[in-house]
Amino acid sequence: MSSSEITARVLNPGKAAGEAMLLDEPLSFWGGFDAQTGIIVDQHHPQRGGCVAGRFLILPESRGSAGTPAGIAEAIRRGVGPAAIALGKADVNVAVGAMVAAVLYGVEIPVLVIDDGDRAGLRSGDRLEADRDGRIRITAAESG
Repeated sequence: MSSSEITARVLNPGKAAGEAMLLDEPLSFWGGFDAQTGIIVDQHHPQRGGCVAGRFLILPESRGSAGTPAGIAEAIRRGVGPAAIALGKADVNVAVGAMVAAVLYGVEIPVLVIDDGDRAGLRSGDRLEADRDGRIRITAAESG
């Protein structure tokens, strides 16, 4: 297995490790996934039925509204939220959801922004480890 490292911009600090789950399209955290189970329920999303729980979630951007922080915080409270969220575009609502979970529930999950070039090199199944400063170590999934 090969490994590499990238640096992301930190919107909400935290340390996390998990298997990468790359989403092909934006996801709404208020109605696009079930905050009680962590499962993507958006009928039109390519990864519908996939579970974000404990995963290092990577998506181009989120879709949605001011309900996003509540959806993220609730999933984290229930233990079915992602281990980390890495976006292609900064989103204050996603960051606020993680901040709320840290304050109310004592659970920190990093929210990061990864540029398009670095994101293009990631694959679902890669093992990612993020430090509080935005460094992400990548161990490529075995091909096969």
